Amino acid sequence: MQLTRFSDLGLRVLMYLTQHDRALPVTIAEIAGQFQVPHNHLVKVVNRLGKLGWVAATRGRNGGLRLAVPAHGLQLGQVLQGLEHSTELINCEDPPCTLRGNCLLKVALNAGLAAFYSKMDDYTLADVCGSRTGEAIITLHRQFLDQQTARH
Repeated sequence: MQLTRFSDLGLRVLMYLTQHDRALPVTIAEIAGQFQVPHNHLVKVVNRLGKLGWVAATRGRNGGLRLAVPAHGLQLGQVLQGLEHSTELINCEDPPCTLRGNCLLKVALNAGLAAFYSKMDDYTLADVCGSRTGEAIITLHRQFLDQQTARH
């Protein structure tokens, strides 16, 4: 199993927003630059995170992104289910499988996926953004600010 690029970016956005000691709000452009992803794709990811209630966006000159919920309240399984938007690994209906109704593969895969999400719920966003990860995020943000200052 591999997460979609969409979910990967969603997790990175949430992780990037965990650090609170910022003088300026975090923008989509900053995150797109930090992770070298297309701005338009990141807009879609941030939009979904906002609809899920996990990210708040403020528009305007001094606008930006912030976590809308505490990092310790976001379980990774919950986040992945919201981003993956799928509860099944295979679809036996399209295209129609001739083994449908006589096969236990889908049952086994769904059980494995449920176990994966359950295990991921043992971890929160705060758990995966501790110490070194948090420090790396702060360093990235400071480097971005230094680059912005140098440009102006």
